[in-house]
Amino acid sequence: MSSKKNKIVSLIPNFLTCLNLLSGWVAIFMTFHLGERFGMAEASTWAVIAIAAAAVFDFLDGASARLLNAFSPLGKDLDSLSDLISFGVAPSMLVLNTMLEYSSTPWLCYAAGMIAVCGALRLAIFNNDTEQASTFRGLPIPANAIFWIGVYGWIRSYGYPGTAVMVILIALVSLAMVGRFKMFSLKFKNFDISDNFCRYVIIVSALVFVILYGLAGLAWTILLYFLLSLALRKRI
Repeated sequence: MSSKKNKIVSLIPNFLTCLNLLSGWVAIFMTFHLGERFGMAEASTWAVIAIAAAAVFDFLDGASARLLNAFSPLGKDLDSLSDLISFGVAPSMLVLNTMLEYSSTPWLCYAAGMIAVCGALRLAIFNNDTEQASTFRGLPIPANAIFWIGVYGWIRSYGYPGTAVMVILIALVSLAMVGRFKMFSLKFKNFDISDNFCRYVIIVSALVFVILYGLAGLAWTILLYFLLSLALRKRI
């Protein structure tokens, strides 16, 4: 009975990971219906909510795996595949369909595929890099997704910056995911202020940016995370 209970408990992290993947699937579906309304909100809102939900499930699956000591090779691979869907493909499709809505040069919009490709490369590198146990090399793929949600919010609030600007942003952020520069992890191992000062700075900054700029503030938050990591790279 105990063995059966342990087996069921060990499935909890994988179940949460599957919810992450399913959230990404919902987000992708919604990006093909931007401007349409589904129930109480527009498809774009549901896409953003779905990616945010995926991020929550991504946090919970890791936390539950640590709490229940339920790590497994299957869970690791499933987590990466889910992250690729939710934080690589979903934001890539959000960017693509947003650009197609505004751009007069649609062929350039397909540069958004670079987000998904570099996201896949980033996850493959991460899974085979022992140096990234406590710190990251390159921009984490969830941060990539949060950045593009912020960019989408900026476009909705302040207007489309132009296809050329978007293509440059796509190239810079995509290459940042496969970069070898150090970035501190946003995962908390405890809640001590001295051990997590930079993490608390990011959280407080995110709240301030979102209050000031709305959804667009998330893009500024990721930019701050990037710059702060570069400034502290010798101490990470």
